[in-house]
Amino acid sequence: VTTDILLVDVTPLTLGVEVMGGLKESLIDRNTTIPTKKSKVFTTAADYQTAVTIHVVQGERSMAADCVSLGMFNLSGIPPAPRSVPQIEVTFDIDTNGILNVTAKDMATSKQSKITISASTKLSKEEIEKLRKESEEFAEVDKKRIEEAELKNESDNLLYSAEKLINQDLKDKVNPEQKDKVNKLIQELRESLTTNNTDTIKAKVTDLKNALSEISVAAYQSAAANSPTGSTDTGSSIPPNENESDQNFKKDPSEASSDTSNPNTNP
Repeated sequence: VTTDILLVDVTPLTLGVEVMGGLKESLIDRNTTIPTKKSKVFTTAADYQTAVTIHVVQGERSMAADCVSLGMFNLSGIPPAPRSVPQIEVTFDIDTNGILNVTAKDMATSKQSKITISASTKLSKEEIEKLRKESEEFAEVDKKRIEEAELKNESDNLLYSAEKLINQDLKDKVNPEQKDKVNKLIQELRESLTTNNTDTIKAKVTDLKNALSEISVAAYQSAAANSPTGSTDTGSSIPPNENESDQNFKKDPSEASSDTSNPNTNP
C-alpha cells in the first residue's frame, strides 16, 4: 500500500497592520496555507492627511504593541481630503518561499509603496508557541484593552461628527441654545477621555449622541414641514460611528476585502 502525504507550508502566526488606537487589524490568519494573497481597504484618520504609515505586525494579540513588529513604511502623496475619504488598499502577498510583500496603494491616484519582509516565517517553534500561549494568557486583559481602544475611537469619530454637524452640515438650522449644549457635551466627552474611565466615557458618548439626534430629527422635521409635500416623516440620525484603526490610519468601514489565498485555509 502506498500512501501519498502532501506537506504544505502555513503561516505560523497572524499577520496584520496597526490601525487607529493601536489595534491590530488582521489580514492573513495563522495556519493559512501559502502562497496566499489578501487585500483590505483603509482610510485616513485626520483631515487633509497626505501620508500614512503602514506598520506590519505578526502575532495573536489584539494590540499591535504586543505583537512582533516586522517592518514599517510610508505611503505619501495622498491628495488632501477630509478624513475617511481617501481609500488606501493594503495587500499582503506571501509566496511559496514565505516571503511577504506588503503594498499600500492610494486608489485615487494609484500611487503605491511597498516593503518586502523575509522574516515572517522564520520564527522558531519555541518563539511561535510562546506567542500563542501569551495570547491565551492575556485574553481577558486584551479584551478589556480592545474595548477601551474601540470606545476611544468611537468617541473620536463622534466628536468629529458633532463639530461638523453644528458648524457645517446644520450650521443654519442649529439655534444658539442647541449649539451651546452640544459644545458643552463635546467638552465633557473630551475631558472624560483623559480619565480612562470606561463607564464615564460611555455615559458622555450617550449624552452627546442623544443631543445630536434631537438636533438632526428637529432639522429633518423642519425641512419636511417646509417641503412642497408637507411630509412629516421622522427618523433622521447622525452618521454611524467607526470603531477602528494608529493615529493616522484606520480601517475603512465600507471596505470590501478580497481574498485570493489558497483555498486550503485553516481558521
